[in-house]
Amino acid sequence: MAEAERSVQQLFDLSGKVAIVTGAAGWLGSAMSRALAEAGATMVVTSRQADQAESFAASLPGSGHIGIGFEQGDTETIPAFVETVLGRLGRIDILVNNAYGSTAPSIDSATAEDFDRAYHVGVTAYFLLAREVVNHLRQRQAPGSIINIGSMYGVVASYPDAYTGLPTNSPPNYHGLKGGLVHLTRHLAVYWAQDNVRVNAISPGPFPKPVTAQTMPEFIERLEGKSPMGRMGRPEELKGLVVLLASEAGSYINGQNILVDGGWTAW
Repeated sequence: MAEAERSVQQLFDLSGKVAIVTGAAGWLGSAMSRALAEAGATMVVTSRQADQAESFAASLPGSGHIGIGFEQGDTETIPAFVETVLGRLGRIDILVNNAYGSTAPSIDSATAEDFDRAYHVGVTAYFLLAREVVNHLRQRQAPGSIINIGSMYGVVASYPDAYTGLPTNSPPNYHGLKGGLVHLTRHLAVYWAQDNVRVNAISPGPFPKPVTAQTMPEFIERLEGKSPMGRMGRPEELKGLVVLLASEAGSYINGQNILVDGGWTAW
């Protein structure tokens, strides 16, 4: 007998699920965290500063959320971090690998250390944390969702003329790591599918922070000229997708890199 078709509300409902979002208090991480909380998930939100993580957790809708100080680049702390989450909440169902912190050198000034740091935080740490969560899901024999936050710059190059003459650049180490992360996502997806764990990436396009618009309006104008929609993205425009990929509504989406870029990569 065929299973009854579930409603949209049931498919998107994350009640009873525990979701980790790293770098949760940031510009995009905060919107994605609110989205998962609004869908019913109990949130574990991290920041390098524990007090910032705790304050942000307290601001989320719902109850039971926790904030933890966590530096993802300190990879030796990852097993203990996961154990802390399990000790406090008993389970993990969803991981959003969002935290990032590295240098932003130009092509002319980038060093080996710049690349090493970027890859370590944005690829190696993402993998190690995801694997730790998957090991827990295997033990529970439970389905799960891993969502890596990539970038359109992991798929296409930037336009040099968008940056010319301005105090900003498009760092080569960032492009390299995001391209690597997109492919790592595909690789993990096919290996972990047998464990009923889906692995996908969200690659945002231009979502500049308000301070960038205030201090470099010319830069924003240049970027808007490159976008088919003629405007920058708003953080809330990532909310629907992160809930889709985290929930049963996205239960057959696996190994994908979904671009949210206003059509930038369609040119």
